[in-house]
Amino acid sequence: MEKKFASVIIDIAIEKLDRPFEYRIPEALRQEIAEGMEVTIPFGMANKERKGYVVGISDKAAFDEQRLKEILRINQKAVSLEGKTLQLAAWLRRYYGGTMITAMRTVLPVKKKIKESTYHTIHRQAEAEQLQEQIGKLNPVRFAARIRLYEALLGADSLPEQMVKEKLQVSAAVLKTAEKEGFIRIETTRQYRAPKAAVRAGHPFSGLSAAQQEVVDRIRQGMRQPEPKPALIRGITGSGKTEVYMELIAGVVAEGKQAIVLIPEIALTFQTLMRFYARFGERVSVLHSRLSDGERYDQYERAKNGELDIIIGPRSALFIPFPQIGIIIIDEEHETSYKSEKVPKYHAREVAEYIAARDGAQLVLGSATPSLESYYRAEKGTYQLFRLNDRFGGAQLPQVHVVDMRQELKEGNRSFFSRKLTELLTERLYRGEQSMLFINRRGIAGFVSCRSCGYVVKCPHCDVSLTQHKDGSLRCHYCGHTQKTPKICPECGSKYIAGFKAGTERIEEDLKQRYPSARVLRMDADTTKNKEDYEHILSAFADGEADILVGTQMIVKGHDFPNVTLVGAIAADMSLHASDYHATERTFQLLAQAAGRAGRGSRAGEVVIQTYVPEHYSIVQAAAQDYEAFYSQEIGFRELAEYPPVCHFLTVQFYSSDANAGKSRAELVAEKLRGMREMKGVEVIGPAEALIGKLKDIYRTGLYLRAKDLERLIEAKEIVETIQEEARQAPGPDVMLQFDMDPVGAF
Repeated sequence: MEKKFASVIIDIAIEKLDRPFEYRIPEALRQEIAEGMEVTIPFGMANKERKGYVVGISDKAAFDEQRLKEILRINQKAVSLEGKTLQLAAWLRRYYGGTMITAMRTVLPVKKKIKESTYHTIHRQAEAEQLQEQIGKLNPVRFAARIRLYEALLGADSLPEQMVKEKLQVSAAVLKTAEKEGFIRIETTRQYRAPKAAVRAGHPFSGLSAAQQEVVDRIRQGMRQPEPKPALIRGITGSGKTEVYMELIAGVVAEGKQAIVLIPEIALTFQTLMRFYARFGERVSVLHSRLSDGERYDQYERAKNGELDIIIGPRSALFIPFPQIGIIIIDEEHETSYKSEKVPKYHAREVAEYIAARDGAQLVLGSATPSLESYYRAEKGTYQLFRLNDRFGGAQLPQVHVVDMRQELKEGNRSFFSRKLTELLTERLYRGEQSMLFINRRGIAGFVSCRSCGYVVKCPHCDVSLTQHKDGSLRCHYCGHTQKTPKICPECGSKYIAGFKAGTERIEEDLKQRYPSARVLRMDADTTKNKEDYEHILSAFADGEADILVGTQMIVKGHDFPNVTLVGAIAADMSLHASDYHATERTFQLLAQAAGRAGRGSRAGEVVIQTYVPEHYSIVQAAAQDYEAFYSQEIGFRELAEYPPVCHFLTVQFYSSDANAGKSRAELVAEKLRGMREMKGVEVIGPAEALIGKLKDIYRTGLYLRAKDLERLIEAKEIVETIQEEARQAPGPDVMLQFDMDPVGAF
């Protein structure tokens, strides 16, 4: 096939341009051009130069050849998308929506080529006698630098060029002359810019327990099948899931294949990374946003060229171009950070499942508190399920105290600290042990509760709390129900009903008043504005520079501080009342994970959970570390309410700078969908104003589609895109559209 015409996706993320445009390929580029390359093309009436990606090549034109414009050039500095990467982008576009160009940008973890970093080595080419003879012939005044070089080479066959230039003060001109005369040879070698963490030491591998080895053996048995099932490991905190991951990876690497290890936050798992480096050496690396452009590009190139066996990083590491992926591991798979907040709003778990199925690789998910989606699939047989029920090395889980803050209020204690927490804090300070206090603020958006009885104002039509708005009204962000904020608790008649407001700074101030001599560190959005702040605070706490660490839920994830023997949840049920059907699950996961932070060393640990609803099953089961009991109750509610994972949700999000345009477009789409035969099996809910109705002068409206069959929702999404495209042709304010498949938070 002669390469005459190319289909090009323009690098502009606008819905109306989300299609290939045809261009002629100039004769000078026909031998070189290939699918996936970035090119520069003339675009629009003014023929403005734009970038684009070639997604198809043909010898015949689909349009009038005379009207086609010509590609200007291939952008040699840009990274190309290869066949598999293009396929993945197309899958992302269909599954999650957005434009093809945004999907293509997403699957390229590195966008541009960076100049290679090289080093030079000076090799002696002449025999020592010849070199000695030459030194005797040279004038010591005129050729002092060359004499220093030759004398140094008498004692070594080769020298690094940098040392020769800096220590011996030999210039490039002198080296060039010496090479021309045949006394030396200069060798150029590519030097990869490696992340600094890669050279740090870690703990040596100490072998597996019988339970760990059984999990490894059973997963390996499944890997021998033609289409390996994804595996879910439910292992309690401290049960040694990382050792299982490494043993599985060792087997894959021995077969000449590669491994991708996803972690929710690179800064949270530094110790885990060190263990990988200690076992696998220089064939393991990381890929994350904190690397320089040069470091990112070099890790990309090393992976592409087969010079790495393992890449570790957050969700974007999924897109590393390994030649032969053998295993993908997602640690702490329940974490919401695996869901992208940018278009396309993909979930790493689903993308990993697609890649694993495509490449015949094994997908392994691990968590002490798996997402309901994953555990549901394991219960249905879609995933294999494995359990690790004991802490590695015989360590014991901490003792958990659940404190009823309603009773504390009745007995005159109106502070943030229960008497039990105060007692244990004082004890830890006296014994020189460390404590962690956190406020559970995940998903909090102004719910209203009673401090006397724990009552929370909920929607009468949905199993979520109502959200308090600035005008004093309470609204449901699933069905649109609105009512006034009560002044008296409907349950017990108490006047102590209001929005709960507490912050880490307030807690820190209170602690300093109670314990003036205590050293307190605070970690929240205000104290971690720079990327180094996070590591500095954690390092200081790990080094014993503080007695108490106060923060949001970020402080209780993935850390291992042996001297921490007390963890306190100041307001354990705050996330329980968020306007999101995940609220109960998130609360359980966070509290169960928090309990796992205490007593990880030789000393026993204790946990204090302060709550206004101690009888709630998420609190009870988190305190007991009983995941199966929690899952059994929660999945029952999901089945009754027809929430994921029992069915699937698609949020259609409308954005407009006009106050009414987005709402009107949402109503138009909803009306058309409800009248379509193609929508059989898909329920249309709403539209309703978003949780934050206006953000940066953009008005936001949500429409919700629900179906048990995922494929039906994908088809519904495509119908919505068609309706949107038709509506855009009419005059009026512009309305943008985004999709969120099975959202992990309220919109």
